[in-house]
Amino acid sequence: MPYFTRDFIKFFEELTENNNREWFNANKERYEKNIKQPFEEMVFELITRLSFEDPLLMIEPKDAIFRIYRDIRFSNDKTPYKNHVSAAINRGGRKAWNEPGIYFEMNHEGIGIYGGLYFPNNESINKIRKHLILHSKRFEKIINSKEFKTKFGGKVLGEKSKRLPKEFEKYASKQPLIFNKQFYFGSELSNTYILKEDLPDILMDYFLAGKPFNDFLREALNT
Repeated sequence: MPYFTRDFIKFFEELTENNNREWFNANKERYEKNIKQPFEEMVFELITRLSFEDPLLMIEPKDAIFRIYRDIRFSNDKTPYKNHVSAAINRGGRKAWNEPGIYFEMNHEGIGIYGGLYFPNNESINKIRKHLILHSKRFEKIINSKEFKTKFGGKVLGEKSKRLPKEFEKYASKQPLIFNKQFYFGSELSNTYILKEDLPDILMDYFLAGKPFNDFLREALNT
């Protein structure tokens, strides 16, 4: 039996058109039953399964799942709710921005699956750059693997620096990825996947395809 019904898709279609507290409060019971609860249950299953791959992954769904309420204090967009549910599964949970892991979000349009590091600090960026220089061939093998190419197109995403510290300049022609300030990958699935019974299996296939990438980054950060 799938985690989600068709009302998952319908709910977010309607929320996109009615992003206000009056509508949400009128549909809160529906949100709790058809969105929040099954999402928490699925995230619990995914964490449990991923913990077999990484015994140091010891978080709970509440550590991974982002609130649907938007922080509008410093935003020009005053709509109060996000138009998706999302979770970050890594050793530190959703607040561990400097920890490699998996992030995914779901709404009426589909599923976005991402991994790697989106907010590395400067120290982490330098560590990753040094690791790339020392282990460039191994990293190329990871991103050119059949699994990574099939699931994520073999692409490393992220903003790039216009200039590099001098210690890295001479390596730039051999390994252009050291220009990156972010090191992440991603893929998108259509909304038809949301209603599939084997959705956790599908997500696990993507998560595991990205695991060698995350392992490489974690190795770099621990050197």
